[in-house]
This record gives sequence, C-alpha cells and structure tokens, in this order.
Amino acid sequence: MKLAQCWDDGVLDDIRLIEILRKYGAKASFNLNMSRHHAERHTHWKFRDTKEVWSLCKAELKDVYDGFLVANHTLYHPHLTQMPIEDAKRDIREGREQLEQHFGYAVKGFAYPFGDYNEAVADAVREAGHVYGRTTVSVAEIFPVENPQAFHANCHFLDPHFWEKFDHVKAGNGTFYFWGHSYENVTEEDWRNFDDKIARLSREGEWVNLPDLFA
Repeated sequence: MKLAQCWDDGVLDDIRLIEILRKYGAKASFNLNMSRHHAERHTHWKFRDTKEVWSLCKAELKDVYDGFLVANHTLYHPHLTQMPIEDAKRDIREGREQLEQHFGYAVKGFAYPFGDYNEAVADAVREAGHVYGRTTVSVAEIFPVENPQAFHANCHFLDPHFWEKFDHVKAGNGTFYFWGHSYENVTEEDWRNFDDKIARLSREGEWVNLPDLFA
C-alpha cells in the first residue's frame, strides 16, 4: 500500500518531526505561508494556551526541508471564503510564487488554511497551477478523487481511530493519507508515540510524495 502525509504552518517543531521521518525514510509535504517567515524565529500564539508555537526563520527553511517537498498554504493564512475572490486569488498566487522563488522548484500542492474553501476558491487554486488542494475533511477512501482541488485525507494524525482507518485502507491495498501540525506533539510521550507510528507505517507501506499521486 502507499502512504502519504503533510504538515502545516512551517513551525519549529517540524525540525524534530523531520528527524523522525528521516530515520525511517518517510516522505512528506510541508505546507508553508512565506509571510510568516521573518529574519528571526518568532512566536505570537500558544497551542492550548500553554505551548508557544514558533515560526522558523526564512534563512533556515531550505536546510530544514531539504529532501522534502513544500506546498502552498497561501501567503497570509486567511479564511479564503471570507474575502473577495480577487483577494483570495492574489493570496493563493503570491503564496505559490514566493515559495517557488525561495525553494527553486515548481510548487504543485496546496492546503486550505482552516480547511476553508468553496467552489470559487477551489477554481482559484487550480488556476494558480496546483495539482491538488487539501481540505480538512476525513474520508474512508481518498481515491478516486472527484475533484483534486477538494482532496480529502483519511484522517488527522491524532485521530483516535487512526489505526482502524489505516487497516481499512490496507485491506484494500489503497493509499493512506494523513495530515497535522507538528506542534500538536506536546509531551515526550506524544513524540514517542509519533516515532512508533512512523516506524510501524514504514514497515507496512511505501511512502510517496503527494503530487505523485496525481501524476
């Protein structure tokens, strides 16, 4: 079976997460907003009001994500359906352009901030050159995809039914796809569980890059 994963927001915890992914040869996409990456690392909010979430600085992005793919998460991370469509198109387009300028390759993937999209926004994602747009909806089967710009995952990585959903996909030799934010690993136990999860997945399936699923 095939395995795919993606992670949102370009945060400091991605460094630790990537160490685990590299240990097991796992592939992943990281969905970034270039406006959030400044000359220095910075934080402006707390997860669950306790854990500070730090954005990576711009200069370290290439090294941190070396060997992995980046995808577009817009430039400013807005609710795209709550703004004029021309402004949404600009945010989508400029987000992709700045990522491509920084990383030096074509950015094919997209993830909707807050999972917020409608038909007009999905059309804008396609028109900007993305091969898929990831939602936050969970479905039992991710293929066949009716609309690649409304591409759903099987689940979030902390879904309490994660392994049940994985076993369902495995039984049909399908593609299992999950997403999340690395900052959601809060405790050392969380990180140990995540390491165990990636280890088991790597034993039971083959990791693929998301754009390759649409080749």
